[in-house]
Amino acid sequence: MKGAKIILGISGSIAAYKVATLCRLLVRRGAEVQVLMTDEATRFITPLTMSTLSKRPVFSAAHADESWNNHVDLGLWADALIVAPATANTLAKMANGFCDNIITAVYLSARCPVFAAPAMDVDMWKHPATQRNIQKLTADGLHFFPVGHGELASGLTGEGRMAEPEFIIEQLSFFLHSSELLKGKNILITAGPTVENIDPVRFISNYSSGKMGIALARAALRAGAQVTLILGPVSESPPNHAHLRVIEVKTAVEMHKAALETFETIDIAILAAAVADFRPTHPVDEKMKKEEGIQPISLTKNPDIAYDLGNRKKKNQLVIGFALETENEKTNAFSKLHKKRLDLIVLNSLKVQGAGFQSDTNQVTLLFANGIEKDIPLQSKEEVATEILEALYHQFIKQQLQ
Repeated sequence: MKGAKIILGISGSIAAYKVATLCRLLVRRGAEVQVLMTDEATRFITPLTMSTLSKRPVFSAAHADESWNNHVDLGLWADALIVAPATANTLAKMANGFCDNIITAVYLSARCPVFAAPAMDVDMWKHPATQRNIQKLTADGLHFFPVGHGELASGLTGEGRMAEPEFIIEQLSFFLHSSELLKGKNILITAGPTVENIDPVRFISNYSSGKMGIALARAALRAGAQVTLILGPVSESPPNHAHLRVIEVKTAVEMHKAALETFETIDIAILAAAVADFRPTHPVDEKMKKEEGIQPISLTKNPDIAYDLGNRKKKNQLVIGFALETENEKTNAFSKLHKKRLDLIVLNSLKVQGAGFQSDTNQVTLLFANGIEKDIPLQSKEEVATEILEALYHQFIKQQLQ
């Protein structure tokens, strides 16, 4: 979102309270936000609030005192126009070319993509007139964020809730940063830790948050790929996308099974999960009591997903592994790369502050089987994921297309 110019048009709905969060999230992501408000919108949230959050004056009319807020210039300035909340009245005006407020004026002047997050009562949402307007606007190229289902301001329950700000941000990010680098590719990504039970309340695991794997899934979706995400137990939610299939697993054996079952139709497998190397040989069904003393725990080696996929891959398949090392980092990583017949291994180091488990940033080195190395500096995991996929494209896929 950094540097993106976003117009946020607020119309008169109780859902306007959500737009404060949406504006804050856009600004936090580095976007420049210009807020427009209808007169009715100012009854639900104040221009002062939105000006404070956006760090820009709010426009609620085409002119104010002796100044002119040029709707044509605004329409040319923006990378995207988001109407949120979009009431039934505002959608009707947009669908029929009415131009009686600052939002509709900018909409008719905009050359950028336009998005709407409808918000209204369930009966208004389902009314044939509203649905006709949505069909007309969709045909005109407007993009809709789907309404949610739940309790509405009227007290009724049903469809009509404005999409949540976090969902809007995620979908807008996909749209603004989409490419076709991986269009037509089926990508398998493993993410998160695995959990190996000792008893019903104790387990063997690691500190993986799954953030790097989920960031790779987002980046692959933005690049046009079909993605299968095999996800261990994590707190972070994967993206909501039509081209994403999520398989939730708990143990290394479950992740191994899911990966093997999926691999046949996969073009690229990216194994970012932190899979436990060992599991208890005999997990017990009841909680172990400390009064019984220390019980020895025998361990069994877990299956090696990277090794098995690397040795099963066909000529047109790529397998990418991850290595987290604490000593002799490149030597150990290259050893894994060749032993497991990988095409690329992504080397993490716990010695770099801000990299590795739990953090939102990462710093990695890409080690290719042909000896090429590429350092990716410390930055957000989203940015690191994008650079990994771009390196994959230039090293492998671009050559196949030539």
